[in-house]
Amino acid sequence: MPSRRLRPNETVRPLRRRRSLVLATRNVHKLAEFRRLLAPAQIELVPLPAGVALPPEDGDTFAANALSKARAAAAATGRAALADDSGIEAAALGGGPGVRSARYAGPDATDEQNLQKLIAAAPAGSALQYVCALAYVDPQRGEEHIVLGECAGRMSGTRRGRRGFGYDPVFVPDADTGRRTMAELQDHEKDAISHRGDAARGLLRWLAHSVSAPPGPNS
Repeated sequence: MPSRRLRPNETVRPLRRRRSLVLATRNVHKLAEFRRLLAPAQIELVPLPAGVALPPEDGDTFAANALSKARAAAAATGRAALADDSGIEAAALGGGPGVRSARYAGPDATDEQNLQKLIAAAPAGSALQYVCALAYVDPQRGEEHIVLGECAGRMSGTRRGRRGFGYDPVFVPDADTGRRTMAELQDHEKDAISHRGDAARGLLRWLAHSVSAPPGPNS
């Protein structure tokens, strides 16, 4: 079962021993973001080795895609691995693009192309939701766990801000009283309310309260 979602800015206890996890992604933005989110709990994220291939994101859910990638990274490296699959759901599109967020404008679409397609399809003020599924797989212990994170918001009338990535320039989170887009927030502000921040806090809570024995130095 997914962990209980934590409130924005809720803290978790540092883990009993520093952990090193492989992050199954080629996205440098996600690597930087998760490093910020997990560092306070003494978790070091190691980039995916260059020769490791990740499976295609062809699952029907964010959770299925995240778990598939985490399992592949864990099997290839023999180490505990973490993977996420995240995207945006637009009410005007019946929940789309959803799991196809990264390829909304086509198989090889850029962030800019995906963003422009969403701007053309979703009216200003319509409801949006960011979703993140975060999967943890430890092959040595046979442990698997999935945490879901969400962030509700609205479609901005204009793209604003130069920070963040993906759909951030048009996503106005409900939790920000200043009505700024995600791309206008400072890193610590975004981390406190984002879908990845929500999922990371849930994972940290599960790890801190896990009944498993303390991890070894290479886990």
